[in-house]
Amino acid sequence: MRVVSGIQPTGNLHLGNYLGAIRNWVAMQDALEDGSEALFFLADLHALSQPHDPAGLHAGTLEMTAALVACGIDPDRSVLFNQAQVPQHAELQWLLNGTARMGWLNRMTQWKDKAGKNREGQSVALFTYPVLQAADVLLYQATHVPVGEDQKQHLELARDIAQKFNNDFASDDAPVFTLPEPIIPAEAARIMSLRDGNAKMSKSDPSDMSRINLSDDADTMAQKVRKAKTDPEPLPSEEAGLEGRAEARNLVGIYAALAGQSVAEVLAQYGGQGFGGFKPALAELLVEKLSPIRDRFVALKDDSEALDAILARGAAKARERGIPTLDAAYRALGLVRH
Repeated sequence: MRVVSGIQPTGNLHLGNYLGAIRNWVAMQDALEDGSEALFFLADLHALSQPHDPAGLHAGTLEMTAALVACGIDPDRSVLFNQAQVPQHAELQWLLNGTARMGWLNRMTQWKDKAGKNREGQSVALFTYPVLQAADVLLYQATHVPVGEDQKQHLELARDIAQKFNNDFASDDAPVFTLPEPIIPAEAARIMSLRDGNAKMSKSDPSDMSRINLSDDADTMAQKVRKAKTDPEPLPSEEAGLEGRAEARNLVGIYAALAGQSVAEVLAQYGGQGFGGFKPALAELLVEKLSPIRDRFVALKDDSEALDAILARGAAKARERGIPTLDAAYRALGLVRH
């Protein structure tokens, strides 16, 4: 089993990232048996698909590395690296561009959403972004890829590209690429904004009060919970009572995810209470669970030498694992290299 997944290195990791993805990465890493492996990467090449600040991208890559390590990704047990140090990603993308089809890419929901009405003004990189995503996982013969519902279509495209490449250029008994399977965690928490229970918690939200950042200290976390949007009604005793109460559902969901409980179990404990009693309990739980992560993150984030070393070691391991697949793809296509 080989698990591969990536994250945009935009910095400012927040509670939604942690509960929705990173915590599951750590659980996968910890559950892997001997002979299995996890590769986690900072998708800095993907950042080039949209306008970006070079200095910000560099800083965000290091900050995200610190955050992942603080959350529990162990560079000695998993391969942690950034794409830019593994040129095989870009090389394989170019080889796969010959197999991917314009019609496939045109159907990508995220392309439609991000391009909007100005498709002609978008970068080619934004259009071919899913081909690089395919290269990211196919390069390592990934057997499993953890994905959210919004990325499921891109993994299906990766499988389509791999299957067509194998059909066109390889034999049935010696395929070049493994077709990866999705891992969609059943308990992946969907964390919403503290200011709007109908919008996902996001690092791009202009209001810092909308999210709990992993860099927030205990007082800041408590203040954000205290000022989180709610309604005047007490918490219900059963989950059905949260219907139509997006902010209440969000806060209860955050508590449940942090405590390792179901929403029903949380409501059984706090049903009938107002938010004046529930919010302090939630703030206390947040501080208990996130403070150790925050302390480690703060200690790591400014140690660029240590972070560079982590990424360099991980990239060396990634290159070693990716080169055989890239070589096989070149051979299958009839390209001569010496």
